Amino acid sequence: MKTLLVEDDPLLGQGIADALDHHNHVVEWVRTGKEALSFVTASQYDVIVLDLGLPDIDGLNVLKQFRNSKITTPVLILTARNASGEKVLGLDYGADDYMIKPFDLPELMARLRALQRRDSLQKTQIISHTDIELNPANNSVLKSGVPIDLSRHEYDLLQHLMNRPEQVFSREILVDKLYNWDNDVSSNTIEVYVHHLRKKLGKNIIKTVRGIGYRLGDATV
Repeated sequence: MKTLLVEDDPLLGQGIADALDHHNHVVEWVRTGKEALSFVTASQYDVIVLDLGLPDIDGLNVLKQFRNSKITTPVLILTARNASGEKVLGLDYGADDYMIKPFDLPELMARLRALQRRDSLQKTQIISHTDIELNPANNSVLKSGVPIDLSRHEYDLLQHLMNRPEQVFSREILVDKLYNWDNDVSSNTIEVYVHHLRKKLGKNIIKTVRGIGYRLGDATV
């Protein structure tokens, strides 16, 4: 398992790195948020262990930049911040797990193994909705068994909605979660991709919830 460890404390970081190495992890250890952002864009990891109290960029902001940059690697936050609000915020920002320091090393290793298993399953699990099948393993989409050609943004939008079929998303949330476009995004970006998906997959594939946003609809019409 290739692991990125983001921890600025030299003694704690060395201890965690040694434990990871002992459990057959290939460990790359960085001490700042800037380094973490650089490493995740240059290499692929199976899991990331992230401290929040970094010297340059708060770990929550590092995590948010990971997710906004479409880095979906599982992240386990390992921090001394024990307030429930901090934990909720970390999970809302996209963390997959959250542990409080001091911690038990065997439990940390078990949680990392669980994250890897879950991520491996999600990457190969086909998502189905009515007559549509989305395969994350090869980024393909079938409608009634027929391959459908989607652009990257169309695919990303569809996958996000299919992963949470009962949830309604505002346009702003979809832009923030999928594209990380701030000032450059046009006012009708999401609407354009919704239109494209409806044209390719059926006019009811995405349902407009008036005054709120969009959710997955009925793909058969």
